[in-house]
Amino acid sequence: VQLQASGGGLGQVGGSLRLSCAASGSVVFSLDDMAWYRQAPGKQRELVASITGAGGESYADSVKGRFTISRDNSRNTMFLQMNSLKSEDTAVYFCYADVYLSSDYEAGALAFWGQGTQVTVSS
Repeated sequence: VQLQASGGGLGQVGGSLRLSCAASGSVVFSLDDMAWYRQAPGKQRELVASITGAGGESYADSVKGRFTISRDNSRNTMFLQMNSLKSEDTAVYFCYADVYLSSDYEAGALAFWGQGTQVTVSS
């Protein structure tokens, strides 16, 4: 199973960027909870936003009202729409997913991380 994050790059203060995270692999049956984390230089990794398998959303206070997390279950893909960017949003963004490898849900899901995508916000 691979989680491929994309869409990072250079953004402007007040601007927008959209991140994507696609899960691939022949053993991916379905995805449960998914999330975006970020890690700025010299800081710990922090949870930015999460979305349950049923679509329930949760956000860190620092991004609430500016970022929107969503998912397309048919494509095993998660998105993060980032609006009203601030310089403090600069970080490497990582995607996370709980992946079911079969229809045996009682076996539980396995946790996977994407490789990270750099977001740099400049004024």
